[in-house]
Amino acid sequence: MSSPNSLSLSVSDGTTMQAYTAQPAAANGAVPGIILLQEAFGVNHHIRSVADRLAQAGYAVVAPELFHRTAAPGLEIPYNDFPSAMPHYAAINNDDLTADLQAAHAWLTSQPGVVADKIGSIGFCLGGRVSFLANAVLPLAAAVSYYGGGTEQIKDRAADLHAPHLFFWGGLDQHISKENIAEVIEAVDAAKKPYVNTVISDADHGFHCDERPSYNPAAAHEAWALTLAFFADKFKTAS
Repeated sequence: MSSPNSLSLSVSDGTTMQAYTAQPAAANGAVPGIILLQEAFGVNHHIRSVADRLAQAGYAVVAPELFHRTAAPGLEIPYNDFPSAMPHYAAINNDDLTADLQAAHAWLTSQPGVVADKIGSIGFCLGGRVSFLANAVLPLAAAVSYYGGGTEQIKDRAADLHAPHLFFWGGLDQHISKENIAEVIEAVDAAKKPYVNTVISDADHGFHCDERPSYNPAAAHEAWALTLAFFADKFKTAS
């Protein structure tokens, strides 16, 4: 079992950001770290459960609250109330997100039980796009994006990617078009950066989240197994 807790992180713009953390129960030496990036609904029960699962797999995890500039700490928005998420979603920008990512990365790398050059990121929905940004602005060893809507808007950052990137998309996703996916992958391809691109044909947006109607158990199981294998391989080869 993991030992989760919350902490406050100081961000370079003078703001303070809450984050949820989870650690392996018993680590044999230092472990890799992972920055876990939320959906548009906050660092909610589902995101905390993903953090705990990653900790059980042997990783130190930090999940920063990306809406901290516009929301009170601990914001959780119901999955059926996206309008309440919109003001916070609309207020974020790449500069602020970069500062948040740097703060989360600095905390992880300062932990004595974390291998500083084996840090990865993973994100879902909004967090999938932010994970792509994280790979561009942080010296990561691996990065994963689940159905990262809007990633095509920052496709020009593909040339800056530091680490191999694993993408998951749902073939039934009406929020992210095939053209959007192609824009992202073509940009990464053109930048000659290593990636794995996985489209699960019968999965919808949010297929990994067992608290959403679009949850697809088979797709979630397959994607999670590949995610853990991807992290294990890339952290093993990081130097």
